[in-house]
Amino acid sequence: MTVRVRYAPSPTGEPHVGNVRTALWSWLHARRHGGVFFVRIEDTDQTRLVPGSEGRILESLRWLGMDWDEGPDIGGPFAPYTQSERLPLYQAAAAALLESGNAYRCFCTPERLEELRNYQRENHMPPGYDGHCKSLLPDEAEARAVTGEPNVVRFNVPDEGSTTFTDLLRGDITVENVTLDDFVILKSDGFPTYHLAHAVDDHAMEVTHVSRGDEWIPSAPRHVLLFRALGYEPPIYVHTSIILAPGGGKLSKRHGAKAILEYRDDGFLPEALFNFLAITGWSPDGTTEVMTKEQAAAVFDFEDLNAHPATFDVEKLEWLNGIYLRQMSLADLSERFAQQLERDLPPEVPRPLDRAFVEEIAPLVQERVKLLPEVTPLVDFFFATELPAPDRETVLGKPFRERPEAARAALDAVVAALRPLELWEPAAIEAALRATAETSGEKPGDLFMLCRVSVTGKSVTPPLFETMAIVGQELSLARLEAAAGVAGSA
Repeated sequence: MTVRVRYAPSPTGEPHVGNVRTALWSWLHARRHGGVFFVRIEDTDQTRLVPGSEGRILESLRWLGMDWDEGPDIGGPFAPYTQSERLPLYQAAAAALLESGNAYRCFCTPERLEELRNYQRENHMPPGYDGHCKSLLPDEAEARAVTGEPNVVRFNVPDEGSTTFTDLLRGDITVENVTLDDFVILKSDGFPTYHLAHAVDDHAMEVTHVSRGDEWIPSAPRHVLLFRALGYEPPIYVHTSIILAPGGGKLSKRHGAKAILEYRDDGFLPEALFNFLAITGWSPDGTTEVMTKEQAAAVFDFEDLNAHPATFDVEKLEWLNGIYLRQMSLADLSERFAQQLERDLPPEVPRPLDRAFVEEIAPLVQERVKLLPEVTPLVDFFFATELPAPDRETVLGKPFRERPEAARAALDAVVAALRPLELWEPAAIEAALRATAETSGEKPGDLFMLCRVSVTGKSVTPPLFETMAIVGQELSLARLEAAAGVAGSA
């Protein structure tokens, strides 16, 4: 059996971590077993469509590195892969179910259905359709439909017996048919509901495994009944656990329930988010946490998923992101930094940035950055030919606040020590500054901070000596002299 799995989103908004995690597991399962992963757009609920949503869905998968073998953009042997383009298939299936007696037309108005819901609510009855139109003779129902009277098609759930389906993570689950109402499979506008459309398509597209959230478990018996009534073999069901907020409860946006592309915009790496989603509810051995897509695909199997809810741990995601940044090659890291800096730096900084220059800077901050946007405030001064006039209080800081004349003298001594340097490199700069600290009687840490703030305008920067080497001798001396003038002013 060739494994065939699908990601079948509705283009009704941004793809979020929950359903993309389920798609990611399907992708891993297909890659592990040499199968097919395809995308199908389920757009039969025309009232909820959001313009641009389909493009964002595909962009999210591309960003995460999840390729697909068939889909709406590339086609495939079972095209089209957009449900609104497959309406005749669903209508034919509904007609076959009507013909076999496994479905019937329902002419109940929205007002009657609302009255029914209110009655059931007031009398503490389980919600569901009461079978009001089930007794209509088929010929009578068809005659009414021909006249244009609005109607839907409902599946005729057996009144007796039970339905059993197998969930790969939970085993056999049995439901009494009496607890299931006659659900709608074809709406009055001729579009199918999810129940009918996915059953027809999963059979037609030869889907072997259906992976979806465990909120679909109550609907699974209905789907099994539909498959059997249509003469189809049901797929293998994998109902995955939900993701909870830290401490339990529903995952909200402040806990991490964001759209996938928001994580990109927040500076997370796709490799880190992929890794994080893969292990949030699965582990190959109970201990391994850092793994590439290829490593995960080599060992993943649906059967190893945890049936219990997982917790969204944003601290772990940030930790993973830092790991991937630190493991990145210099060329790749520099390019990611350059792209981020081009988004963040002031417009007066010329674009594109000199990649070779960024590559000089990148190693200085590689160990300090967990998210890409953190790089900008650490290195923006490298790209400024002129820093704002130094603030006296900032230059002096705590060590020199009561001794401004000492700060002026120390900076003058630094300039005198650095100006003659013929080799402007970190070791020579460090030696000159340490010698100046010793001769001036200042603590090295205090002197270094004085120089750091003077050259960069910041108290937190990459390593001082490497920073000054990249800033250059002429510009470093100019900034030190300007700071000395400010420190000595009354």
